[in-house]
Amino acid sequence: MALARTTEVGSLRHAAGLALGIGGAETNVAVGLRRLGVDAAWLGRVGDDPLGERIARELRGEGLDVRAIVDAAAPTGLMLKERPSAASTAVHYYRRGSAGSRLAPDDLPAGWIENADLLHVTGITPLLSDTARATVLAAVERARAAGVPVSFDVNYRSALASAVIAGPILREIAALSTLVFGGVEEFALMSPDAAESLLDSGVQHVVVKRGPDGAAAFTTAGATEALGFVIDPLDTVGAGDAFVAGYLSAHLEGLDVADTLVRANACGAMACLVPGDWEAAPTRRDLERFLAGGGDPVRR
Repeated sequence: MALARTTEVGSLRHAAGLALGIGGAETNVAVGLRRLGVDAAWLGRVGDDPLGERIARELRGEGLDVRAIVDAAAPTGLMLKERPSAASTAVHYYRRGSAGSRLAPDDLPAGWIENADLLHVTGITPLLSDTARATVLAAVERARAAGVPVSFDVNYRSALASAVIAGPILREIAALSTLVFGGVEEFALMSPDAAESLLDSGVQHVVVKRGPDGAAAFTTAGATEALGFVIDPLDTVGAGDAFVAGYLSAHLEGLDVADTLVRANACGAMACLVPGDWEAAPTRRDLERFLAGGGDPVRR
């Protein structure tokens, strides 16, 4: 979707300027993966408007294989970001009735999922509409049938659906996935013993994002934890997506869980150093430099 953010600290109602860009959880992960050297493709529905054109152009500029379905009957979705104070960020979504909310199973190209090494989805898209939910489930089922691993980031957004409505939907997708990512509260939304129950259902990696406190990964081999990195964050929106991109890239390379968590934490930390959802997502060279001389891990 398109993204507009205020150019100065203060309430949106008094903002004098906006900077225009693109964003969205799936978009951020795709860009993050591509910058780390992973071939990545993106599929979505955009409006027949300048914002939709910008999304496709910028993603192609990042080297993604872009499948942008142009919908002449609905506008491109929009997110507005403001910084009410130097220490806080607020986000406003305008996605109801957007082109993205009209995503349908027929939008999935034949063979596109089956030829991938991994499919990544989030809990945002299935809460946009019934057809969007059907599309995500169709994509997941096609991946499973083809033996393609499925990555799912819970990414619960209360603005899209209540916990009562969202819970069963998120649980269904999580149970069908290979890797599941989420925050402590997001896993609590699904089940009091989410990690154990998901592993019992066949999930191979349950990854808990803890922000500046690092992260933990649960597998059938046990639990692994990694400390976060000390940084002075400028914009934390998109950090979780950069974390996921880092984790997935390392997982695809065959790194062990401990090293995978270190890379993921580093990518999440680096994403906080520049305003924007994905602009600070590191390249492989950036990541190597950060790990070689970056902030020390948090010691508790």
